[in-house]
Amino acid sequence: MGMLAERYPNDKERGNAMGIALGGLALGVLIGPPFGGVMYQFVGKTAPFLILACLALGDGLLQLLVLQPGVVRQEADAPSLKALLLDPYIIVTAGAITFANLGIAMLEPSLPIWMMDTMNSPKWERGVAFLPASISYLIGTNIFGPLGHRIGRWLAAMIGLIVIGICLMCIPLATNITHLIAPNAGLGFAIGMVDSSMMPELGYLVDIRHAAVYGSVYAIGDVAFCLGFAIGPAMSGTLVQTIGFEWMLVGVALINFAYAPLLFMIRAPPTKEEQRNLILGDKSSVRYVNYKNDEDEE
Repeated sequence: MGMLAERYPNDKERGNAMGIALGGLALGVLIGPPFGGVMYQFVGKTAPFLILACLALGDGLLQLLVLQPGVVRQEADAPSLKALLLDPYIIVTAGAITFANLGIAMLEPSLPIWMMDTMNSPKWERGVAFLPASISYLIGTNIFGPLGHRIGRWLAAMIGLIVIGICLMCIPLATNITHLIAPNAGLGFAIGMVDSSMMPELGYLVDIRHAAVYGSVYAIGDVAFCLGFAIGPAMSGTLVQTIGFEWMLVGVALINFAYAPLLFMIRAPPTKEEQRNLILGDKSSVRYVNYKNDEDEE
């Protein structure tokens, strides 16, 4: 993401590029399970890992040949990690990424077990339960990469968090696999709305409030993304045992509802110069000087 932010300094083009990149993430999630299952069934358990290793090596070589990375000295000093972490606008943006992905992260270990207990679902149904979410995530990231810039990324992310909460509350109402299609699809689409809006927003905030060096801020974005997938599976088992599957999802939905209004903060974040003027109390840069005429002195 930092490389894309540097390659596309225009905010609109950056949003489009990051939407496509996040779509690639969704495509990998979409293809991965059936690819792994077919290779494991007909070739062997080591085959998918060997093929993926070769593909990763080929991708790395292509990046070396096409992108030709190198060390370039920046004219502006890079903002420190501490300065970025103390910026409330960056923290609110990163928090939206975490809470948007927290719900799906809690569903991944708990939904198949709940389906087995309540629906007597066979293995193939438990395997394809997340397929609508992956497809709709791919669609959502490609739509809201460019659209988020037009309507306001804060608004797209806020709507996304609200839709995530609604879909999470609808999932326990399902009684068979077909009832899960709509809420899972809505969940994936809404997560795509948030991710494709907030990732470019991090680069925009660094541009206007710090310096156009993106490594640290996208490290924060990746940590926020991974934090949701670290907390979710770790807590879901305990929460299902203590309060139940339904109330766990209701709780995550309420967290998303409560967090959504905070995105008003990034509707019009102050720039570095505006913040400095507010701190110093400079209302105007104009200074008035009084002059006396010689006739007045006589």
